[in-house]
Amino acid sequence: MTTLADLPAGASATVRGVTAEPSLEQRILEMGLLPGVQVKVLRFAPLGDPMEIRVMGYSLSLRRSEAACIEVEAV
Repeated sequence: MTTLADLPAGASATVRGVTAEPSLEQRILEMGLLPGVQVKVLRFAPLGDPMEIRVMGYSLSLRRSEAACIEVEAV
């Protein structure tokens, strides 16, 4: 399964699940990254971390380590 951290800028995907320690998983879900939601990778910081994504109409920045916990399916 592909993770959000593996996607290039401009790619879209659908969230399939979150696999992380309970506190991080809860925080990711509270940010709107729920199974079935579509996300789009907008850009990366100059050194590649963090990354900016668009989810549910707003922009969100995530560390690549956090994005690696989010399983996605490319659209």
